[in-house]
Amino acid sequence: MHIPKGTTAQLELVTFQQALEAANTPNDDYDIQKWIYAPNFYSEYRYILGTRGNNPLICIGINPSTAQPDDLDNTLKSVERIALGNGFDSFIMFNVYAQRATDPDAMEKSCNLMLHRENMEAFRYVLSISPNPAVWAAWGTIIEKREYLPECLKDMLALGEEYGAKWYCAGAISKKGHPHHPLYLRKDETIKPFDVAAYLAAL
Repeated sequence: MHIPKGTTAQLELVTFQQALEAANTPNDDYDIQKWIYAPNFYSEYRYILGTRGNNPLICIGINPSTAQPDDLDNTLKSVERIALGNGFDSFIMFNVYAQRATDPDAMEKSCNLMLHRENMEAFRYVLSISPNPAVWAAWGTIIEKREYLPECLKDMLALGEEYGAKWYCAGAISKKGHPHHPLYLRKDETIKPFDVAAYLAAL
């Protein structure tokens, strides 16, 4: 379990560029040739966690949980299976908001604009890895937990448009139009196009 100790405004944040430099520096905890992990230590927030490749499937959740390199939780194991099963050579787990919380109800009530800005720098980097970025919307109903989450997602949509990103979903769409969470999908689930702009407009 990870329950935030306080708000992220109380933290001295590592910028994404600082986190990326550290993630590309060898360390004894995991193989940086296989994993990208920023920040490269367990903390109250996480920008990205994934495997390295030229054609990643970028999975978007709401906020990070406890997963780390070589210690994936069941959600991340499902993300990796579906990425590889759909022809991608790697996966990157990204989140609409970077604060770590096992229980979404424990997320901070207000958006930390500095954390969001650095998270968007991370998203820009993730989009830049492949010439045709594929973004998998996979946040389920949790986006309803905080009013700032759709606003954060709007910024992600704008960045995606800059990079020509194509958005996908997997599994059934909820009655309210939310894309399915990865955890309970079939192992052989196929991703399909998702109109994230129309979804946001209807939220």
